[in-house]
Amino acid sequence: MSGKVATTQWSQVLAARDGSDTEARAALESLCQTYWQPLYAYVRHQGSDPEEARDLTQGFFAEFLEKDFLADVDPSKGRFRAFLLASLRHFLSHQRRSAQTLKRGGGTRTISLDSGAGEQGYTIHSGAQLTPLDVFERRWATTVLERAMARLEHQSEAAGDASQFQRLKPYLTSPEPQAPYREVAETLGVSEGAVATAVHRLRQRYGTCLRAEIAETVADPTEVDDELRHLLASVRPTA
Repeated sequence: MSGKVATTQWSQVLAARDGSDTEARAALESLCQTYWQPLYAYVRHQGSDPEEARDLTQGFFAEFLEKDFLADVDPSKGRFRAFLLASLRHFLSHQRRSAQTLKRGGGTRTISLDSGAGEQGYTIHSGAQLTPLDVFERRWATTVLERAMARLEHQSEAAGDASQFQRLKPYLTSPEPQAPYREVAETLGVSEGAVATAVHRLRQRYGTCLRAEIAETVADPTEVDDELRHLLASVRPTA
């Protein structure tokens, strides 16, 4: 068995902390493009209106991707989720102290934001009883879960099982009672036992996809289990 450690997007970024590695910068931009919505939700829940939240989030990434942002990062404590939130908080604090007007355009490197999607995600995952941190953590967790499901769907389509996946997908995560396996078996033309087996295997594959998504945001594979527990706790319904 090889002792080689798998390279993930975040570990690749941390390995090139001087910012000179083109592939590492591309990996960082990919991570930012994937996880901008939790930051937008955090800014919105602090009281910004949609337009201001969009401008602040866009301005943050413009600065984040241009500066020597990784110089002081400790690779042994390098979860992308925690680092990105700490960086955003620092940016917002600076913006408030200086009352700085955000600049747009000018060829500054940033990421593309879909304001409609950001606002929809914020509306679904926010609540008056939640703090901005709660909203950020919940939206981050749901982003990971959504990406894991999309990864599983892509795998199923590639294997020619797209129809079966769509029929069994509700059994993976929905808290609501689903139709009995017998009804699904009749629809798919298989036995009830075959449906139960397919759901079990799909859940296992979903778990694998979820761990793979999480692995992209931690510096060390040993952190995946702890991060998974944290994310699941973030989306657990409050009493």
